[in-house]
Amino acid sequence: MKTWFITGGTPGGFGMAYADTALEKGDNVVLTARRPHLLDEWAKSHGEKALVLPLDVTDARQIHDAVTTAQERFGGIDVLVNNAGRGWYGSVEGSPDADIRRSFELNFFSVTAVLRAVLPGMRARRGGWIVNMSSVAGLRGVPGFGYYSAAKFALEGLTEALREEVTPFGIKVLAVEPGAFRTRAYAGFAAEPVAETVDAYVPFIETVRDSMIGQDGTQPGDPHRGVRAVLDAMERDTPPRRIVLGGAGYDAVHDQLEGMLEELRAFETASRGADFPPAPAR
Repeated sequence: MKTWFITGGTPGGFGMAYADTALEKGDNVVLTARRPHLLDEWAKSHGEKALVLPLDVTDARQIHDAVTTAQERFGGIDVLVNNAGRGWYGSVEGSPDADIRRSFELNFFSVTAVLRAVLPGMRARRGGWIVNMSSVAGLRGVPGFGYYSAAKFALEGLTEALREEVTPFGIKVLAVEPGAFRTRAYAGFAAEPVAETVDAYVPFIETVRDSMIGQDGTQPGDPHRGVRAVLDAMERDTPPRRIVLGGAGYDAVHDQLEGMLEELRAFETASRGADFPPAPAR
């Protein structure tokens, strides 16, 4: 039996899907949320197997308290799912400074804070799983979401390094890159006005916003199917380093990587020519 610690427990989102799937397996679940009262009925239906805790992942004290409570309740954390996060739309030039910093604080720095709170216990027990919820936008920059992409690219690099660092302690690390999934992630955009500081980008950003709102409730990805794919990957004898979720997401990443490889090969001579010439043979 494992204990899962999952951030971002918004009803209808990936966090809830992870929690439901883990409980179906007979595991214990600690699900955290900024508004835990929304999960009261859900928690009651699962009795002692589920614990809901309040957590703003940008608050270091709340992180410490939540992790400590989870460890005291269940004896340790076996699987950490860093799921909390959200997107802000805006151009690279015209996004408000406050939005840029909020994006990185939530989508990157909070992940590092939760990781650093949970890892000591995993190292002491010589094992565990870390699942970092990234995005297709972490492998392929998305116009109109440049800073969200930047934060997810940073998370991808962090995950790569972390994986190698914790392998000697028996800890495994997986990056998950969903495409468009039918969560409530797009719903909030309807209440957010465009806040561009450069007028030239306003028409484009309004189009981006309208597109997100229009897709709400029709996204092709099923969060529960996505989570089951993740758990299946984790249970393989040789788990993957990352998994892309969703058909459109797969196609986008495939095309991105194929294009990068084609360009890399096209400029191989230029790349290799940047080294010092080889020393002459004696």
